[in-house]
Amino acid sequence: MTVGLPFTIFVIFLALGFDFTNGMHDAANSISTIVSTRVLSPKLAVIWAAFFNFIAFMIFGTTVAQTIGHGMIDVNTVTPTVIFAGLVGAIGWNLITWYFGLPSSSSHALIGGYAGAAIVKGGFGVIIPRGWYTTLAFIALAPLIGLVLGFGLKILTSWVIHWREQSPQTVDRWSRIAQLFSAAAYSLGHGGNDAQKTMGITTGLLFAAGLIPEFKVPLWVVLTAHAAIAMGTLSGGWRIVKTMGQRITKLRPVDGFCAETASAASIFTATHLGVPVSTTHVITGAISGVGSVNRLSAVRWNVTTRIVWAWIFTIPAAAIIAGLVYLLARLVLPA
Repeated sequence: MTVGLPFTIFVIFLALGFDFTNGMHDAANSISTIVSTRVLSPKLAVIWAAFFNFIAFMIFGTTVAQTIGHGMIDVNTVTPTVIFAGLVGAIGWNLITWYFGLPSSSSHALIGGYAGAAIVKGGFGVIIPRGWYTTLAFIALAPLIGLVLGFGLKILTSWVIHWREQSPQTVDRWSRIAQLFSAAAYSLGHGGNDAQKTMGITTGLLFAAGLIPEFKVPLWVVLTAHAAIAMGTLSGGWRIVKTMGQRITKLRPVDGFCAETASAASIFTATHLGVPVSTTHVITGAISGVGSVNRLSAVRWNVTTRIVWAWIFTIPAAAIIAGLVYLLARLVLPA
């Protein structure tokens, strides 16, 4: 017994639904600093971010999609039902953390859900260990890289401001303009890395269903994935914007510029290497690093601690949800 084309099409739309919730959930990453510093209104900020989310496909390839699609799970054991359950697990965890205003990682929710459903079907032997080493390492490294780069860039910027003896009004004026470019760069990185995760899952689905002869990402998959994440970003995600932009530390335009620039540099590098890095982890670390330059007490570490706990639970929680969904789904669908 095999699933039919209608179910495969349904799961493709479900994957795009996950991509939409990714954009909605991670809109905060792209716009929280530029909104909290009042450089752009919320409405203009999401339009700005969504535009650069979409055009990212013209800059980045599909290296991350290759990693997600067949570099972490044995693609020969994957079925449309596995992908369906994995997506439900990821979407479920995204909605839970969105409701509580926690900026957890959509990326890790996806790989957690994908792995959870696959393990329930085929056991731990379906896991490709080498595909997980870098991804798991970056769970710890991503926020640290963001923190260090944000901290360093803020110190460098402060030194230049002091050296040139710029007035607060001058700094505010140029940093507001600079933040438009840094937010655009971050949104490019976000779209370039995160949309590829849906591309990888969708291409894996097409391969598992026998609709494509080899694992190669079709152009229509690229375009629809970027369109879905851009539409999700347009929807806002205001609960998490408040956490990222106001509750971690107080931000000025120059702080937002430093945090976004540091994050964009990190994400561009990870995408080039094919690592499905968490853009959420990077920007949270960068904001904390920028805020801690003046004094450590400027960062509300209790809020950061809650965020870290959400990170720790993301992969296992999404995996458990997906595993349970798979067990239920195979009662009416082929394994």
